Amino acid sequence: MPDLGAPPGAAPAPAAVARPAAPAAAGRDTEVRPLGVEFTPTGDPEVDAALGRLEVLDGVPTEGHLPVYEDVHQRLGATLAALDRP
Repeated sequence: MPDLGAPPGAAPAPAAVARPAAPAAAGRDTEVRPLGVEFTPTGDPEVDAALGRLEVLDGVPTEGHLPVYEDVHQRLGATLAALDRP
């Protein structure tokens, strides 16, 4: 059935394709280790605070990194946006 909300001449939406689930850590090293990344202060307190949040990731499994990355991204974006304000 055509998509009635699509603009005229638009290509039809591809059919959903079922994909098999990825094997659970097949052959992967699942040991959590510190990243050992050194943090060098930038001199800007807001940027340093945002980047400092990355330190909480040391020893956290990869699956737990996304919320911290999103928080850091939001903080850095807000800091950059503040530069445009008078």
